[in-house]
Amino acid sequence: MNKLFTAVVGLALSATALSASAQKSYTEGLAVYEANGMEGKVYFKGDSSATLIQSGPAAVKRLAFKDEYSATVIDVPVASIKWAAVATPGELEEELAGLPSFTFTPTSETKVINGFKCTKVTAKDTKSNTTYDTWVTKDISAPSSAFGMIYAKAGGFPVQFTMSMMGQTITNTLKAISDSKAPAGTFGIPAGFERITMTELKARSPKR
Repeated sequence: MNKLFTAVVGLALSATALSASAQKSYTEGLAVYEANGMEGKVYFKGDSSATLIQSGPAAVKRLAFKDEYSATVIDVPVASIKWAAVATPGELEEELAGLPSFTFTPTSETKVINGFKCTKVTAKDTKSNTTYDTWVTKDISAPSSAFGMIYAKAGGFPVQFTMSMMGQTITNTLKAISDSKAPAGTFGIPAGFERITMTELKARSPKR
């Protein structure tokens, strides 16, 4: 479960709107990412996002609103698990403090990833002095809720990017993006879920 938690968190990123003649702009929609062999669907609208991951019998939903709200909803019917872990202010502050802080250096290297024309940017985490290759595109733009805050100055929409969190390295690749609207209730916690804190969720998660 800790790996799932980390993978969901690792899907959060952000970019600025950039002008281009062929650019497609999205105000809300669905972005589909592949992260370390797992597929994540990110519904975004305004400042809200909902990241959905299915791993075997476990359905995990990560909810976020700017840097003000964070929740992880876990549904495992075969184990009768219905948990909704909502971050307390202190937990949210700790979570944000644990995110990488990147500086970006553009390069002239280009390639096409899943149909997106991309340019390589070197991302350096100033906290760990670790560098990663990041591929961004100007083909599309979307609100920051489509991918989070830490790539806001990357120079485009992040298509492939790597980051280390909670002892794991997560590589994310954008597979597709559309203007599909989120089903009703996507951005909320369903009835019948036990509300706990993030600390309680981590304590309940099996160690790996």
